[in-house]
Amino acid sequence: MSGIEDLKKTIKAWEDRALKNATEKLPNLNKGFTNLSNMEIDALYTPIDIEDLDYRSDLGFPGEFPFTRGIYPTMYRGRLWTMRQFAGFGSAEDTNKRFKYLLERGQTGLSVAFDMPTLMGLDSDHPMSAGEVGKCGVAVSSLEDMEVLFDGIPLDKVSTSMTINGPAAIIFAMYIVAAEKKGFPLKSLDGTIQNDILKEYIAQKEWLFPPGPSMRLITDSIEYSAENLPKWHPISISGYHIREAGSTALQELAFTISDGLTYVEACTETGLKIDEFAPALSFFFNIHNDFFEEIAKLRAARRIWAREIKRRYDPKDPRSLMRRCQAQTAGCSLTAQQPYNNVIRTTIQALAAVIGGVQSLHTNSMDETLALPTEGAVKIALRTQKIIAHESGVIKTVDPLGGSYDLEALTDKMEEGVYEYLRKIDEMGGMVKAIERGFPQREILDAALRYQREIDKKERVIVGMNEYQEEAGEPIDILRIDPVIELRQHKRLTALKQRRDNSRVSMLLNKLKEAARGEGNLMPLIIDAVRGYATLGEISDALKEIFGEYREPSFI
Repeated sequence: MSGIEDLKKTIKAWEDRALKNATEKLPNLNKGFTNLSNMEIDALYTPIDIEDLDYRSDLGFPGEFPFTRGIYPTMYRGRLWTMRQFAGFGSAEDTNKRFKYLLERGQTGLSVAFDMPTLMGLDSDHPMSAGEVGKCGVAVSSLEDMEVLFDGIPLDKVSTSMTINGPAAIIFAMYIVAAEKKGFPLKSLDGTIQNDILKEYIAQKEWLFPPGPSMRLITDSIEYSAENLPKWHPISISGYHIREAGSTALQELAFTISDGLTYVEACTETGLKIDEFAPALSFFFNIHNDFFEEIAKLRAARRIWAREIKRRYDPKDPRSLMRRCQAQTAGCSLTAQQPYNNVIRTTIQALAAVIGGVQSLHTNSMDETLALPTEGAVKIALRTQKIIAHESGVIKTVDPLGGSYDLEALTDKMEEGVYEYLRKIDEMGGMVKAIERGFPQREILDAALRYQREIDKKERVIVGMNEYQEEAGEPIDILRIDPVIELRQHKRLTALKQRRDNSRVSMLLNKLKEAARGEGNLMPLIIDAVRGYATLGEISDALKEIFGEYREPSFI
């Protein structure tokens, strides 16, 4: 205690002597130093800022509760993170070629981007799909598309992540059947399907059904996965899109953890035991430009999740307390102006993700503000990860910045802010009620407006956009999607519907609708419909007949 008191006196003397003198000469020295969550950043951090930190209970050791320093004892010394590049455009054939291109160049996992019609549960030949087929991702309307998408890819050896939410159960079923038809046992399949509908209501706005039926489909897929796909992660609780919508890092973390706890509660209410499904849960975070804030966010996320799951459910399997994490560098941070600068932004973000201890990482390509990435751009993004892994030296020790006064104080601040949000959400009756009241939506809107005002006033400098501009643009090649792909998709669907057993399809869809009126698990019936080559749109429409469609109320 006396040592801390002596240190306080020494710091005070330094402030009166050196810092005061510098501040008088530079009157604006202490203005404008905040992170992207609008937290004030001090000029200096010392042991005083973390005097209440208990090493055993707040940090512990890697691989042990509360997992602040990482979920595995050796972290990257034992195994590097999975390197993924978000890939999907045009037809299933086009994307299959991109997958193979990336795997040949050292990518260790696949990450599938679907086009907007697929994300909205629409077939490529639906009138509302016109002009959007294959444009922002790959078009997948049927099992046939899924079979082509993964043709020649060893699904028992390559981990696959699929970013889809509203119709996630249907796409999951297509992946399962495609793998079965290619001879891969379900127990061998490793990967993740995003399947996070709450963040859709909060931020991304790509939904099909109301919250109740959507939560049922999610718990059904989690239960099915727990029984049949032991290596699969049936949900990726996603803060990424919350951040892309304009939230702060703190809001991203708080709302994502609240979503995750909501899913856990829903699963336990169906009768699942915490240790039956919690080890398979995964998270997905956005990594923005503020280096230390992002590292602190990832460390705080592990600690909060472990503490809350232990407090609420007291699992016996320590894996139930581990917050596994995929991360992606921030698409919203990239600029169309001077796109080569995006390579540097992505590098800083990727380094933060690695030091923060992620299990899987996707690095954005420099051209993604203009179009889907070209082969050249995506290769640079992948090589960024390789250079960090093999040349930077940051993988040689676990949690290399752990113990930093700055980082530990910021991790504590992040945790305190999250618990304040959790308290507010609990007072509203939980996250679903909070969403219905528009609480997280308004919080994100306010944060986005504040950030934009700071940019407009040049209180935050964005290099090449509001400072250091250049009149002449930097021309780069961009990927263009051939409109003929849409016509080919129409023909493929027409041919499929002509040669399949349509009476069987009708029977399977009717069975699914009847089951949807009841309470049983719908995954086996969705899988049966997929095996009969019912399309994504047909299955979605069948469920909409029973569940209805969601319409967001106005909150403003």
